[in-house]
Amino acid sequence: MALDRKSATKTGVWKSGAGRGRKTPKGRQVTDQAWAELREVLGDRPRRRDLLIEFLHLIQDRYGHLSAAHLRALAEELRLSQAEVYEVASFYAHFDVVKEGESPPPALTIRVCDSLSCELAGAQALKSALEDGLDPGQVRVLRAPCMGRCDTAPVLELGHNHIDHATPEKAHAAIAVGAIHPTIPEYETLAAYSAAGGYGALRDLRASGDWEAVQAQVKQSGLRGLGGAGFPSGTKWGFVRANPGPRYLAVNGDEGEPGTFKDRHYLERVPHLFLEGMLIAAWAVEAERCYIYMRDEYPAVLEILRREIAALEEAGIAEPGHIELRRGAGAYICGEESAMIESIEGKRGMPRHRPPYVAQVGLFGRPTLVHNVETLHWIARICREGPEVLSATTHNDRVGLRSYSVSGRVARPGVYLLPAGSTILDIIDAAGGMAEGHVFKAFQPGGPSSGLLPASAADVPLDFDTLQPLGTFIGSAAVVVLSDQDRARDAALNMLRFFEDESCGQCTPCRVGCEKAVKLMQAERWDAGLLSELCTAMADASICGLGQAAPNPILSTIKHFPEEV
Repeated sequence: MALDRKSATKTGVWKSGAGRGRKTPKGRQVTDQAWAELREVLGDRPRRRDLLIEFLHLIQDRYGHLSAAHLRALAEELRLSQAEVYEVASFYAHFDVVKEGESPPPALTIRVCDSLSCELAGAQALKSALEDGLDPGQVRVLRAPCMGRCDTAPVLELGHNHIDHATPEKAHAAIAVGAIHPTIPEYETLAAYSAAGGYGALRDLRASGDWEAVQAQVKQSGLRGLGGAGFPSGTKWGFVRANPGPRYLAVNGDEGEPGTFKDRHYLERVPHLFLEGMLIAAWAVEAERCYIYMRDEYPAVLEILRREIAALEEAGIAEPGHIELRRGAGAYICGEESAMIESIEGKRGMPRHRPPYVAQVGLFGRPTLVHNVETLHWIARICREGPEVLSATTHNDRVGLRSYSVSGRVARPGVYLLPAGSTILDIIDAAGGMAEGHVFKAFQPGGPSSGLLPASAADVPLDFDTLQPLGTFIGSAAVVVLSDQDRARDAALNMLRFFEDESCGQCTPCRVGCEKAVKLMQAERWDAGLLSELCTAMADASICGLGQAAPNPILSTIKHFPEEV
């Protein structure tokens, strides 16, 4: 029988009543204190859903962790479910979620890089020494993926201060003086860049330029995407322009491929070459807004970009709000363009199924042009110096220049701008030869995704399309050199542990496959047949490039170094 309207108004009938019903809804409640603290942290910033990760950073920076009370208040402030806020906060490595009854982390955190270059330089011994010599109640020591400083391995990060060629003594000294903030290197400011002719090309194009003519110049130069995929850069512009606006431009600055540090190298020295290239590309596709997604491991770069974007706005070169700087939160998968777009939108960085492609349906469902930092660096140079800045250089029948990030067993690790047809011997020679006491044995041509090649492949140019016959690719040109003192199987295991940690977990072949591969690779002798079957399943069925490329270190080690496995 239906409940009559009169009785329904009596106390205690509904859960909001004072009888046996609840006085509040189920679940965690907002507290006045947490809400007031949150609003003080957020200030007058707009309460937009896509700023969720930015807001999580603000809370983490202020309090050193994300308490359950603050997450609940943030959900209320943004009109989101608690589950949605929690799933984003718990997805990223640089957020510390603390529930009721749990102890927050210590005030200081040391992250020790354990990428291949740092492991070769003694990162494991460094981490053990720090753990033994520090009070865990005062300082937390964590392993961390590549920090983009492979040229100064081993590296650790104390707060946001990177310590190069790190030792326990350096760490203790930094802790003693509270050195937890990044050191900002000297770089070319807007004034210096403009005095040398900077932004002249952008002004001319905005006044009377033809975007198709610029696109033709970019194509003529031979420029291809330098984030790893190698797609012809100018071609993208036409794809994006073919779709109705509004359109956006997204910059992939999540340089997380271990061994890669070329983007950081350029941004810490000549940031305005990149910024002008970005504004030229945005002009070409009539992008309403530019989003720069920069990895959290580059705090100095983030500060440089904040300063120089403000300078561009003050000078009238960029309209206020035209450029938005977004800070990553420790997720390698966000280097994949659709995962990066999800992260910019304030979500977990999980790759999208394609089609549709981001040129059609990208940021906020609109056509989006995605470029890598170095790609935009070269677009500015092409517009200033002509396509010949790349196309005039030939070597080993290859055209153009490449920025190789070189680390490992070489005398002078660093970024080297060399002809695109350079061989590994050319690159080692540019880096001062092998480190003293080491004999060249193997190399990683383009990050862990590219696997390992033996020294016998020394005559192959390291460029796009030249390494496919060897079952690999140039990727981001992250070259790590191994010597006779290293085991290929240990290097491969280091790479698979990285992929195991960084898998977003969306698809089973990658999530489970990386975990099973690590377990199989720890055996005294590898089961090559079983590992090969696992690699086939991962490569064929994974959603994105992480799972598809993760088998490469295994397969290349089995192929080129069978005596070790």
